[in-house]
Amino acid sequence: MTQASLSGRKILLIVGGGIAAYKALELVRLLKKAGAEVRTVLTAAGAEFVTPMSLAALTGQPVRQDLFLPDDETAMGHIELSRWADLVVVAPATAGLIAKAANGLADDLASTTLLATDKRVLLAPAMNVRMWRHPAVQANVERLQGFDGFHGAALVGPDEGEMACGEFGPGRMAEPTAILEAIEGLLAGPANASEPGRPLAGRHAVVTAGPTFEPIDPVRGLTNRSSGKQGYAVAGALAALGARVTLVSGPVAIAAPAGVERVWAETAREMQAAVDKALPADIAVMSAAVADWRVDGVASGKIKKAPGGPPSLSLIENPDILAGVSAAGKTRPSLVVGFAAETTDLEANARAKLSRKGCDWIVGNDVSEAVFGADANTVTLFTRDGAAESWPRQSKAEVARKLAARIADHFRT
Repeated sequence: MTQASLSGRKILLIVGGGIAAYKALELVRLLKKAGAEVRTVLTAAGAEFVTPMSLAALTGQPVRQDLFLPDDETAMGHIELSRWADLVVVAPATAGLIAKAANGLADDLASTTLLATDKRVLLAPAMNVRMWRHPAVQANVERLQGFDGFHGAALVGPDEGEMACGEFGPGRMAEPTAILEAIEGLLAGPANASEPGRPLAGRHAVVTAGPTFEPIDPVRGLTNRSSGKQGYAVAGALAALGARVTLVSGPVAIAAPAGVERVWAETAREMQAAVDKALPADIAVMSAAVADWRVDGVASGKIKKAPGGPPSLSLIENPDILAGVSAAGKTRPSLVVGFAAETTDLEANARAKLSRKGCDWIVGNDVSEAVFGADANTVTLFTRDGAAESWPRQSKAEVARKLAARIADHFRT
């Protein structure tokens, strides 16, 4: 994006309470540099970390803090703010702000503005890792992403790393540069494949990611070690190139990339149903690590230890989602990409899978090394015409960007 990539765009930035609020100052600077007009709402908690004077100096605009101001409320200030913006950005988006928006609570200017807006909302979550992973927070995030009134709230982050509290994990607010990129993606304009940087505009991509979980009883199940990081990165990279992306995700603790519609699935059969529902599509990237088998008959209660030793489990095959999409007939995507996680004979096994599944490309990676949960990957792209491209070890985000670029090149030819 150029420095004037947001020229004339109007951004309303809501700054929540948390140590990450200091990053909002750099975000304002980047937005102004990109040509955007920025107004800010500062919550009472946010004012404990950054000052109104700092935000006012950077934006060149008064900072709004109070819901009940006679001058503002004569013109219904929260309504005016929500209608003025092209995009509402919440950074940091605290657990409290997310909960208020998800449950229709409005007791201050920030939460009232979020409920009053008819514009897209971008959330940059920031909180302790245990808070982020709490089921209530995840339910609220999922709820916001599904609201029509929010056109499905978009998320950027949270990142994984060390917290101010000393704990480590997902919960750090995304860096201002990443938030800026998400804003640029959401405000890139009408879908047009001729737009620079948006070669996949107007195309629909279905991406699967993460593991599946096949229950044995109410507390146990068959699963695998997939973190979902690579598939989520692919979904984000395709969206950044303009595609409309449906991400069918197994159980992971990762926020959906900005501008991506996420559909949850736990079992292989649920994932198959979600993929079938998402079709037709132009592109399918099947990166999920789907369990090959499930138990034939899930126990209704927890299986207890018994004197006779462990129970015998009868396993049956799960549906082959990749093969099904590759053979989908009229709804088959123009390009179907599978993934092959191998521990031996990568090329032979990946090529055999390419032929057996009927897909167009296979991304093969050797998982005998540290891959699951890591941030880097080493892959080889195999295509149906016999070609192979080996990519050096690099971040999963870079792998995703390279794969998305190859997909865009495929549709240019």
